[in-house]
Amino acid sequence: MTKEEYKKKFDEDDAVGWLSMDEVTERLYPGQEPRNYGPNVRYILGGEDPLDGVSIFDSKKQQKHYHIVSYGMSNLYYDPESANSEFSGWGFEFTFRLAPFDGDKGDPLWVAALMQNLAKYVFDSKNWFEEYHFIPANGPIRLDTNTDITALAFIEDPEMGSIDTPNGKLQFLQMVGLTTKEYDLLAKNPKTTEAKKLLDKLKKGNPLLITDLTRKSS
Repeated sequence: MTKEEYKKKFDEDDAVGWLSMDEVTERLYPGQEPRNYGPNVRYILGGEDPLDGVSIFDSKKQQKHYHIVSYGMSNLYYDPESANSEFSGWGFEFTFRLAPFDGDKGDPLWVAALMQNLAKYVFDSKNWFEEYHFIPANGPIRLDTNTDITALAFIEDPEMGSIDTPNGKLQFLQMVGLTTKEYDLLAKNPKTTEAKKLLDKLKKGNPLLITDLTRKSS
């Protein structure tokens, strides 16, 4: 799409990238209204949180779980200059699948905070995440929680995949909880092939790679 075609198709009020993401979530969750959480002040207006929103969907696929999607790592809004861009913003949005946890009273808002912290890291360091990257959380991924899940790996969301938007390509990058033992094994041999091997192993009993805070090492 050329810049001129972009201007003809959209206007300044169109959240072009956001609408492209909504097409994916509406296909997966027809008729479901997600619960949306966002900062009081948008990042572009001086707010501290880079993500303009985090949406929580209820999924019953494989097992009952929360499917959480970030909005803000990609280019969400009207931007004719991005018409020929290869990637939309950083080229990805975070997703996360979480089994219900007794310690949460209502929606797991700690996941939104975790996503915001990861977004801040990317915006500040200019280092982005890709499939099969992995990082320690420097403690439980849910603070003050007795859980073995203390690290994250990244993989393309098995249902959302990647899409081409008018603002460039966008990959839905799912965060997957790892135990301390699993992270230590990867840290000793930090190759993409090893991360893929571990995630493929986890997929055998958990195809959607739903994070369960009560899980022990595989």
